[in-house]
Amino acid sequence: MTSQVSPTQDDGVPAQPRWLDAEEQRAWRAWLYSTTLLEDRLERDLTHSAGVSSAYYEILVQLSEAPERRMRMSQLADRCLASRSRLSHAVSRLEERGWVAREVCVEDGRGQLAVLTDEGMSALQQAAPVHVASVRTHLFDQLSPTQVAAMRDIGETLLRHLDPR
Repeated sequence: MTSQVSPTQDDGVPAQPRWLDAEEQRAWRAWLYSTTLLEDRLERDLTHSAGVSSAYYEILVQLSEAPERRMRMSQLADRCLASRSRLSHAVSRLEERGWVAREVCVEDGRGQLAVLTDEGMSALQQAAPVHVASVRTHLFDQLSPTQVAAMRDIGETLLRHLDPR
């Protein structure tokens, strides 16, 4: 079986697009719209009930799972899929709350570390049950075990393609 690949222009863009068929279009739009609605619902639940945005929550989670609750700012930005400047701004807001502190990296003296404080860990522990309840209610309780397995398979396939590390 051979795959059809459209000839490409010099910039790597196919000269002729491979349009989605009707079923692919329905699947794409259902996935896109449902994930947008899900992210919105999770954000509202977390912000309303725990007083923390999903972006801040993700920073706290990443730091809580790091050795000694410390991580280089550049690595944290990569893990949170944020630009360096956006992450720096978010960490500044978390510093104002007393949830995160910055330290100079002792290994090279140039880099900065974000450090999850005890107050930040406490905030995360209060927000986590809200977040997991929302994920369970709006995602997993809506799916059968077969659908969860398919979702995992699809997610892992896409991760291998989009984030091979």
